[in-house]
Amino acid sequence: MTGPRSTLPNPASLVESTTHRFLIFDAPNDDNLPLYINELKKYGVTHLVRACDPTYSTEPLQSVGIQVHDMPFPDGGAPSDSVVDNWLRILKESYNKDDKQTVGVHCVAGLGRAPVLVAIALIESGMNPLQAVEYIREKRRGSINIKQIQYLKNYKSKKKPNCLIM
Repeated sequence: MTGPRSTLPNPASLVESTTHRFLIFDAPNDDNLPLYINELKKYGVTHLVRACDPTYSTEPLQSVGIQVHDMPFPDGGAPSDSVVDNWLRILKESYNKDDKQTVGVHCVAGLGRAPVLVAIALIESGMNPLQAVEYIREKRRGSINIKQIQYLKNYKSKKKPNCLIM
């Protein structure tokens, strides 16, 4: 007989940029949310971005100081300009030059939408789009589909030259 599960159903992936750390994972549900909260607290996550439709209540997260931001966009697709703008705003708000902040981000499986948002952050921090995809895939195999790669290749940084927005 085994006891209650103490680890996430699928492991989270930590991806670091020059300004942030990102914890990419699949979507929790109300039953396993406590496991996810433990993992988020372990990494010091204060902002959590949902890139899919809600599958759990945000109250338990908010009660431990984690702000949840809903930014859904279509599965397998690319984010709208408003999602990108909101994502960059959260990165800017969570930026601390003395300490890399960890931002949690998930979609249903943690393989498409969430990694695309992280790739955008890496591009904004100066990484080439294809290097960003490769870097994320080293941490999270199977991430980012062909359509999303094309979007990232065409993505234009919103950062003004010589100006740190994050």
